[in-house]
Amino acid sequence: MVSLADYSPEVRNEVKLAREQVATLHAQLTRWNLVVWTAGNVSQRLRSADLMVIKPSGVRYEHLTPGSMVVTDLDGNVVDGTEAPSSDTLSHAYIYRHMPEVYGVVHTHSTYATAWAATGRDIPCVLTMMGDEFGGPVPVGPFELIGSEAIGKGVVDTLKDHPGCPAVLMRNHGPFTVGADAEAAVKAAAMTEEVAHTVWAAEQIGTPKPIDPADIAKLNDRYLHVYGQH
Repeated sequence: MVSLADYSPEVRNEVKLAREQVATLHAQLTRWNLVVWTAGNVSQRLRSADLMVIKPSGVRYEHLTPGSMVVTDLDGNVVDGTEAPSSDTLSHAYIYRHMPEVYGVVHTHSTYATAWAATGRDIPCVLTMMGDEFGGPVPVGPFELIGSEAIGKGVVDTLKDHPGCPAVLMRNHGPFTVGADAEAAVKAAAMTEEVAHTVWAAEQIGTPKPIDPADIAKLNDRYLHVYGQH
């Protein structure tokens, strides 16, 4: 069985940094009210080896430390760690194997996004911030049971039809988000909950007005290439 000691110093150093980052980012999930108790997870894929760092299963957020993060390969086999990895590990691993541009994955059960998932409805693109962040609606993926790579496959298959979108609402389950690193995936999770809440509120007032697809494309292009510091 391969262990972390079998990897180079470069890989072991990246694992150390990733453990610190992933532990810190889990605190962001509680800060933005995206999880309760032990639900949800963050993972980060390494750039120096086919490994990822992920939350241990069923451990309360206030007890998480860099040392409690689990290292697995991209088939979900544990390489280092004293705890069992998240029950979503195989799905995270599937996403990384099939989306090579992705280096961060997040799963939450945030209230409003999960409510949309329970209805089996996309979140329609009726906000400029949705055009910015998602480039269109937030799509719903298929219903799949927890514990295998089936959820990961559902995420990948859904995003193939929504290029550039970092979020999927897995039906009757909750949101999964992806990013260029774990921090980007956490941001996408927070934004998913924000738009889920806002569009829900808009529907209580009346009928939200859709944004023209040409304008959505312009919003997304500006956000990706002009907005922020470059």
